[in-house]
Amino acid sequence: MAHTPEKLLLASPRGYCAGVDRAVQTVEQALDLHGAPVYVRKEIVHNKYVVEQLRERGAIFVDSELEVPVGATTVFSAHGVAPAVRDNASSRRLNVIDATCPLVTKVHREALRFAEQGYTIVMIGHAGHEEVEGTMGEAPDRIVLVQSEEDVDALVLADPSHVAYISQTTLSVDETRAIIERLRERFPEIVGPRTDDICYATTNRQAAVKELAGCCDLVLVIGSANSSNSNRLVEVAREFGADAHLIDNASQVQEEWLEDVVTVGISSGASAPEELVQGLVEFFRARGTTDVSELDVVREDTRFMLPKPIREALA
Repeated sequence: MAHTPEKLLLASPRGYCAGVDRAVQTVEQALDLHGAPVYVRKEIVHNKYVVEQLRERGAIFVDSELEVPVGATTVFSAHGVAPAVRDNASSRRLNVIDATCPLVTKVHREALRFAEQGYTIVMIGHAGHEEVEGTMGEAPDRIVLVQSEEDVDALVLADPSHVAYISQTTLSVDETRAIIERLRERFPEIVGPRTDDICYATTNRQAAVKELAGCCDLVLVIGSANSSNSNRLVEVAREFGADAHLIDNASQVQEEWLEDVVTVGISSGASAPEELVQGLVEFFRARGTTDVSELDVVREDTRFMLPKPIREALA
């Protein structure tokens, strides 16, 4: 039996952030300017649909810059890379176009600044995430990673009076705040970045989902399983009282989720294109849901320029 919710409520803002939009456009423009193949180190953004669309256009995704043919055009993903990766690319004479999100670049610069000042740097983030690996690569002998308040409690640092912290840009706002508070309890003289490392888009999407969860029985977040910010949206929705699931697209909606559901909230991670959201809306319209509205929480107008090599080539 097909269950038909009475209402759909769409979180706003949702979907592409300025950094993702810039990164995807960078690969598209590189393909237009240089022709296929264009090599991309790692996934340009963490979304299976986007990666597959670019692959069909001629992008070749590789795990390492060492897999790229000498001299080939290569795009670095939005998540950033360690200096060692840049050195490898230079030694292979790769034509590099750097699509690192400017907000990730900001965290890299903070890491370098704190390292130059002799601080032990505590990075709040998820082990194995590409953004974390790239940032820690800026000063690997000076940065330690924590993922939880328990990790903070277990820290043993050589000089507890000279400590700084930075964070991954796509974390849970509330969890990160709690970890920072624990760091300040343990290391009263700790210093941090001048402005919050968690990016505006992550913060805004979590704020929208908090409000959405209070109005909905079920929240569906469109995003891929390896997308940190998408997973955080699901966690936030659950914390604020709604049943919530992460899906790549409408085909993954399970019938049992919809039993006794009156209102479905919909959001999408910062690397998920709007067409996937509209596909989910059409899925419910086809079932008979006619009440579709937006929940406007924050207005966004952030834009980032394309990387310099792209701008110069277009000019």
